[in-house]
This record gives sequence, C-alpha cells and structure tokens, in this order.
Amino acid sequence: MATQTIERPVQPAIDLEALFPGRYLSVTSFKRDGTGVATPVWFVSDGSRLLALTDLHSAKVRRVRRDPRVLVASCRADGKLRTEPIPARAEVLTATPDLERVQKLLLEGYRLTYRVVMLVYRLGRRLRGDRSVADGAALAITVERPDSLPDD
Repeated sequence: MATQTIERPVQPAIDLEALFPGRYLSVTSFKRDGTGVATPVWFVSDGSRLLALTDLHSAKVRRVRRDPRVLVASCRADGKLRTEPIPARAEVLTATPDLERVQKLLLEGYRLTYRVVMLVYRLGRRLRGDRSVADGAALAITVERPDSLPDD
C-alpha cells in the first residue's frame, strides 16, 4: 500500500514589526474572575514571537501561568492603546539562556534607553535594601492570526 502525502496550505507568517509598531506593547492578562489587566511593556520580536522581560514574581507572570490567553496591542508608554488588541498566547520563560537572549535583543533594540532605565531600576532596588536585580522571567508571546489580515 502506497503512502499518500497530503499537503496543507501554509499560513503566511505574520509581520510582527508591521502589526506592532513602536516600542511598547500592552499585554492584557486575565484574573481568575475574568477581569483583564493591561500592562505596558518594552518588547522585541524574534521574528515569530514577541518577547518581554519582567519580574518572575510579578502578578502578570502568575496570571499568565494560570491562563496563557492574553490580548496584545501596540501602545504608548502610558498604556494608551494605539491599535486594537489581538488574541495571543503567552509563555513564561525562566531558563538563563532564554533570559540572556531576550536581554540581548532588548539591548540591541533600545540601546542607551534600556541601559539607563536598568541602572535606575538597580539603584532604586539597592536603596530599598533589595537585591540588585530581581529574579527575571521573559514572556514569549505567540500572536494568533488575526482574521482581518489578508491572506498572501
């Protein structure tokens, strides 16, 4: 009996840079009661996912671990949305190589701004008596294909 190969149509890749212009991404994660909590974060793209660094013990990490469904949209630094939210799935990365890779991508994308903000962050933690750097985590966000995008 011969084996038959069935070809499935390949969905074209989503152009994340075009879909999410700017430096800030609003990530809406959901509480147990279904209430959405939007948080603006710096982000970068690795071509297939959106990546952002955060504190391992933050509320958004707890919410994403419980429910990986999120909404993402381009936003301003104050969190005001610039585009309509799009459904996505988020994953929490904690392995050191993953965190170093995301940090490297952020350094490439934000250059001086990232270094200055991290310096102020570390100084603030030190003044409060905390460790110099919090335990880190990265959010790896996979965007679901929006229906409004035309097929290529």
